[in-house]
Amino acid sequence: MEIRYDDADKSDIEELIELRLAYIQEDFGETTPEQRVTIRAQLQDYFLRKLGIELLAFTARDAGQIIGVAYLQIIEMPANPNLKEGLYGVVLNVYTEPEYRGRGICTTLMRNLLDYGRLIGLGRIDLSATKEGYPIYEKLGFREKDGLYREMRYQIRE
Repeated sequence: MEIRYDDADKSDIEELIELRLAYIQEDFGETTPEQRVTIRAQLQDYFLRKLGIELLAFTARDAGQIIGVAYLQIIEMPANPNLKEGLYGVVLNVYTEPEYRGRGICTTLMRNLLDYGRLIGLGRIDLSATKEGYPIYEKLGFREKDGLYREMRYQIRE
């Protein structure tokens, strides 16, 4: 086994969709066939439009097959004193196939993602950590947010 790290491109979309669906199943539980059809169609369209532009997919491959991925969404907003360039990133999900876990793949993917963020001048990178991922992200330097504002959400659709 020799793991190779690189970035996904549009030729990898089918594999990225399968990994995203596996991540969703682990994170959200079982989905209905109708949900999978809808999600698959949206992912196909989204990856075609955004991959390599606003969305980077850092991958780990074994024998050419993607076995791990970390997504970085690049967001531009009006600058402020804490974000002078107006650019930041959000880690959308990190997923490693179960049989490859515990081998440092997530850590390497995240280091590659962080290096890229520094290279392009992101002001910060945000993520929401699972219980399993928290120690890895903390070891890499992520800290819990503390500030004047509280995270809130208005759910329009289920």
